[in-house]
Amino acid sequence: MPTGNRMTILLVDDHDLIRKGLRHAFERDPQFEVTGEAASVAEGLRKAAALQPSVVIMDLRLPDGSGLEATRKLRKAHPSMGIVVLTMYAGDDQLFGALEAGASAFVPKSAPADDVVSAARHAAATPNAFTAGDLAEAMKRRLTPTGPQLSPRESQVLKLLADGMSVAGIAKQLYVSESTAKTHISKLYEKLGAGNRAQALMTALRLGLLEAPDAPKF
Repeated sequence: MPTGNRMTILLVDDHDLIRKGLRHAFERDPQFEVTGEAASVAEGLRKAAALQPSVVIMDLRLPDGSGLEATRKLRKAHPSMGIVVLTMYAGDDQLFGALEAGASAFVPKSAPADDVVSAARHAAATPNAFTAGDLAEAMKRRLTPTGPQLSPRESQVLKLLADGMSVAGIAKQLYVSESTAKTHISKLYEKLGAGNRAQALMTALRLGLLEAPDAPKF
């Protein structure tokens, strides 16, 4: 809850350096007070319930679960609480995931700290109105998709390739012959303009056809 005229902030991120940097950014602004920190989904939900902050800054990837799932739970339990989703992976899928989960704002970790502060200010004032720097362009991309359009089977093959499966493994998973699996892979490579698995996966990530894998955050 607000302290006097100040908006209160709960920081949820499993990296101490990220939390320290955000705390410093908020403490420079007299409108804000950081009243709590958490390093996991469970701790974040518990502290949000106990502290009732004006705004929760929620990391997308946490050791014990998804920040999007935590956002859904927060929005259901605290309809008027501001929620800013913060992520290193700022693709369209993550942006729309945050919107659908009930976040108030979406900010990539590559953005200046002042952008997070601005997003928190928006979230405190209008917690149920979503904002993101790339929202208009993301909407345009979703409504008028560009790039290769994969069939459902090709999308399946792409995900299996991303999981590291061999041709034989893909054939077994899809209940087809290895020859048919090779044909699907060949057509997928052709659509993506790729010559091998690594190129196909990198292109798919760039085009938003695959979600970025879990990786160390900074």
